[in-house]
Amino acid sequence: QVQLVESGGGLVQPGGSLRLSCAASGTFFSINAMGWYRQAPGQQRELVAAIPSGGSTNYAASVKGRFTISRDNAKNMVYLQMNSLKPEDTAVYYCNADLKRRAWSTLETFWGQGTQVTVSS
Repeated sequence: QVQLVESGGGLVQPGGSLRLSCAASGTFFSINAMGWYRQAPGQQRELVAAIPSGGSTNYAASVKGRFTISRDNAKNMVYLQMNSLKPEDTAVYYCNADLKRRAWSTLETFWGQGTQVTVSS
């Protein structure tokens, strides 16, 4: 069973910072891309940032220059450092990972349960 568990959400004032973490656990062969998505009330889920197993990162235009995604392959973790937070960043943030359960398996996408980030004074 593969699980993704996020942590680090909470309430922060505008201009503040938060760091989200996501840990992948269970039995799998390898993880390809990992990423962070968010969904605000009444809105569709959107990509915030993604990081492949190798290569360059990708950010939504709205967070570029403020958010930084990173990963620790040895720990099967992905992080999202969020600086200069704005009220419009308020959303549930979801971690996802594309991984193979076995060497011969096809890629599957897994999601975490989400963590709430609220930016408000």
